[in-house]
Amino acid sequence: MTTAMKNLFETAKINDLAPDTLEVTSKTGLTTDHGVPVPDTDNWLRASDGTHTGPFLLEDQIAREKIHRFDHERIPERVVHARGSAAHGYFRVFDSRATKYTTAGVLTDPSRTTPVFVRFSTVQGARGSADSVRDVRGFATKFYTEEGNWDLVGNNIPIFFIQDAIKFPDFVHAVKPEPHNEVPQGQTAHNNFWDFVGLQPEASHMVMWAMSDRAIPRSYRMMQGFGVNTFTLINGEGERFFVKFHWIPELGVHSFVWDEALKISGQDPDFHRKDLEEAINSGAPAKYTLALQILPSSREHDFPFDILDATKIWPEELVPLQEIGEMVLNRTVDEFFAETEQVAFCTSHVVPGIGFSDDPLLQGRNFSYFDTQITRLGINWEQLPINRPVCPVMNHHRGGQHQNRIIKGQVNYWPNRFQAGPPIPKENGGYIEFAQKIEGMKARVRGAKFGEHYNQAELFLNSLSEHEKMHLIDAFSFELSHCDDPQVYETYTKLLCAVNMDLAKTVAANVGGQVDSSPTRKPHHEKSAPLSQGYYMPKKPTIKSRRVAILVADGFNGAEVEAMKALLKAGGAVPFMIGPRRGKIWPAGKSFGGEGGVLMDHHFEGQRSTLFDALLIPSGQQSADTLVASGRCIHWVREAFGHLKAIGAVGEAISVLHRALKLEVTQLEFASSDDSAVTSSYGVVTTGKYNVGSIATDALEIVTGGEAGFMSNFAYEISQHRCWKRELDGLNFRVAY
Repeated sequence: MTTAMKNLFETAKINDLAPDTLEVTSKTGLTTDHGVPVPDTDNWLRASDGTHTGPFLLEDQIAREKIHRFDHERIPERVVHARGSAAHGYFRVFDSRATKYTTAGVLTDPSRTTPVFVRFSTVQGARGSADSVRDVRGFATKFYTEEGNWDLVGNNIPIFFIQDAIKFPDFVHAVKPEPHNEVPQGQTAHNNFWDFVGLQPEASHMVMWAMSDRAIPRSYRMMQGFGVNTFTLINGEGERFFVKFHWIPELGVHSFVWDEALKISGQDPDFHRKDLEEAINSGAPAKYTLALQILPSSREHDFPFDILDATKIWPEELVPLQEIGEMVLNRTVDEFFAETEQVAFCTSHVVPGIGFSDDPLLQGRNFSYFDTQITRLGINWEQLPINRPVCPVMNHHRGGQHQNRIIKGQVNYWPNRFQAGPPIPKENGGYIEFAQKIEGMKARVRGAKFGEHYNQAELFLNSLSEHEKMHLIDAFSFELSHCDDPQVYETYTKLLCAVNMDLAKTVAANVGGQVDSSPTRKPHHEKSAPLSQGYYMPKKPTIKSRRVAILVADGFNGAEVEAMKALLKAGGAVPFMIGPRRGKIWPAGKSFGGEGGVLMDHHFEGQRSTLFDALLIPSGQQSADTLVASGRCIHWVREAFGHLKAIGAVGEAISVLHRALKLEVTQLEFASSDDSAVTSSYGVVTTGKYNVGSIATDALEIVTGGEAGFMSNFAYEISQHRCWKRELDGLNFRVAY
């Protein structure tokens, strides 16, 4: 690794982890935990006459240690967010613009590079569940700041199901597998979840988000992150501001389609985990912009909703986002257990300049998270390498299980006669809480504005694009159809009447539910553009990190493929060669079994179209004839078409599209096989000829239109993520996939 690359990846946290990191090589000899060299790790010490074996000997410390360590190498998995993936990176602010709101150096000092560790996760499923299930995704960021660790523990949805933390055990019990049979795993499509949310109207807004495309993200790198709760910022003058934190992905906000998500759960349940690692290793680190919504304390009560209600957003039309910095995740973990599994977050971990609000969900999270980490990892969990701060740590806490520090000195209390370990005053950086005036009666109550549950649920629905609304209806219909208790699905379709009557009627018709003929709420028809995923399309189209499958068989056009791969890589995409076998495939002009064969990355049965963002089929008559005759290849094309993905074909390969799509989809247009003009129709890009001259002029500008080259048009369709017009015009429904 070059010095420049080494410096890029070595943050203060990576250097802090180095003394605890051991690289195992052929020169690293095997020892016991107490350092004794092990000569044989395959045979237990036993009684033997040299020919026959007798009983094991209990004195074999080497064998007993090996078995004991194996028996105890698991720790309790998280009750929620058990399934996770993580990466290292860094955060920098653009400038000091946030100084007017906070004294937190991590948010105000542009000369700093703050190490971060981010863990993404699903909520409902166990550690062994699938990545692509419909679920909320965790987005937890640990900032290793110069003043201590700041944990921004969020989700990919800006709100939550409940308003008060006391309801969290009920919610988790309801969403988890049902207690009598531990079914289903990693899904909300069951009686208990829908029973709970149907009887808990405050969940209405969150359920809309959970049934939207937000709950089936294409990648962790293509989803937003939100702090969910309302925090506070305190500036140098002692003024307090309310704040909500947002992460905006560089690549836009994109999702699977539902049939694709279902299939990937079986075909590659580790898809998101592998996607994050593949992107970083291929030179496409995950990037996010940190944006803040900020309100001065004087505006707390200026809105029709309570700003401390975690089931509500602050619409950006009312409280605009302020972009202040960028986070880059550019380094994978070295060991999953020691880092991803043992990392632990607490919403109560903040640094000077950041504080808490009276958000009733946040107040309970602050208690619960710390308690959870003690249960999982022990009282000294913050001494684990992945959790410890990079700044100095000194206090009078002592003892406890897994105490790693050796603290010299005669006293472990304050005050003491040596003035050892004194508190740090505010002027020297000590953490100070905002002096908030509090008065009131002790009572189990909620604020009056906490009683409205449907306005923002309607706002979310109204703000979706047409295809997003279609997917929302399909999700409700799928989920409620898995409830076999009529009381459950009838209750929920009645509740939907308070959100939108047309939605309620459509879902009720699909699942056999009921509607209320006399809704009690008048619709407002308001919209907020940022609630649609399409709002976050990158300003400049990009294909960075997109997976492109190039389908070939013996006799393909080798020069054409090399040029296509080079152009895709130049745009940051990741091409994969897929053939009838994983061994070598020979291009046209090369003898089978001779020189010039191209090794395939996968074969048609080893991978499926669901695992790629686009398909590309190069020219070559023999190759095309083989692919036309392959039912699996035809299914690849039909399935990719059904999942609305970009498809490209050149010359003789257009016959593969005719075989797969032409009879069913008469609206599609294909290029003539003897013409170099480019035809782009419903995300299917074709050209009859792609010769050396075309390749030379087709510098990969991601644009569309007749003047642009074949690969430029194809890249443009990839950059759009999906061809939604194909779905809106019903073309995908005509193809069996």
